[in-house]
Amino acid sequence: MMSDPATAHLDLAAHLRPGDTVVWGQAGAEPLPLIETLLAQRHRVGGRFSVFLGIPSGSAPIRPDHADCIDFLGYCGTGTNRALVTAGGLDILPSHYSQFPDLLSHGPLRADVLLLQVAPPDEQGRFSLGLAHEYLVPLLETARSVIVEVNRQAPWTYGERFPVEDDFDAVLHTDRPIPELRQPVPGPVERAIAQHVSGLVQDGATLQAGLGAIPEAILDHLADHRDLGVHSGAIGDAVARLTARGAITNARKSRDRGITVTGLALGGRPVHALVHRNPAVQFRSTRYTHDAGVLADIAHFVALNSAVEVDLTGQVNAEQAAGSYVGAVGGATDFLRGAARSRGGLPIVALPSMAGRHSRIVARLSGPVSTSRADAGLIVTEHGVADLRGLPLSQRIRRMIDIAAPGFRATLEKEANT
Repeated sequence: MMSDPATAHLDLAAHLRPGDTVVWGQAGAEPLPLIETLLAQRHRVGGRFSVFLGIPSGSAPIRPDHADCIDFLGYCGTGTNRALVTAGGLDILPSHYSQFPDLLSHGPLRADVLLLQVAPPDEQGRFSLGLAHEYLVPLLETARSVIVEVNRQAPWTYGERFPVEDDFDAVLHTDRPIPELRQPVPGPVERAIAQHVSGLVQDGATLQAGLGAIPEAILDHLADHRDLGVHSGAIGDAVARLTARGAITNARKSRDRGITVTGLALGGRPVHALVHRNPAVQFRSTRYTHDAGVLADIAHFVALNSAVEVDLTGQVNAEQAAGSYVGAVGGATDFLRGAARSRGGLPIVALPSMAGRHSRIVARLSGPVSTSRADAGLIVTEHGVADLRGLPLSQRIRRMIDIAAPGFRATLEKEANT
């Protein structure tokens, strides 16, 4: 193992070969000094190599011109990834999140080099994967080289795998703040949607929440609920606020009772403080958080996700808007299917009825089908709830029109009959 306090002396290029795939943690778990060093040394690798990108923190200096010798691949078009997409420098992987661990550890996208940000070791010598465990966990066993930033300010979190010194091929020690990811402030439309959803969620339910203003607004609207649980691919500041208010206790979970389960922490100081050295929050691999059997085994499991648009039959586009790739396939279908199989579960997709002057309830999707109509559950807008479960197409169309913006209902009715 090599250890050096300065990136100037860290020869990352020596660990890479042409044709390699590099993977690193996403959002606040990005090992920023290692990323900066890799970009600076990219021409020294001796040929093209690939990088798999997740949700960006906004702090990594990745630009379209870095594609001169790096093939960027990612599953989402959020944040700074959008500039790469626009420039044609990011190839999108349209796969379910549950597939990532196998694709990146044994599949065609197998990671050769893993870059990690970890928290310093505890008294037992155990490092922590910090804010992101998810699809990184299996790569500790399969990547050829594991290169680590040990950041003194990274939260130390509990998980299913604690790295030790022998797992690392090179180490960089840092002491830097974690970038904070801010969610948009909910407006009247988001609050109206949250009001509808909160009436569907019963005390004691276990929640999964996707990313964005809508899921965060829904969670904040559940502050008066009791004994809520969490089993989610990601948690953010809203989960921290609900935990502080006593709404989340996990006391009635049918699985992992007493514990919030997640794979990723996204947000700022509230969620960073919640997860730090807190055994009541357990990070798990994607193989567990998104597993179909695990999710089906959780009673009253509520999946809360959003979308770009939904058609009149329940097909969901969560990826593309106005011709641009802005979202992801992500884990929505994994969780919606799990909630559909859960005893008392609720598979929910919530979205505003309009985007600017355009309806988001449409006769025909303008982008890909991210979630099929066979997986449609409850669709919620500020105008109400359309429960599509078990309904034939004719009844689905009527219910979807009823939750569309009033000014578009007549047009939708006409388009449905053509």
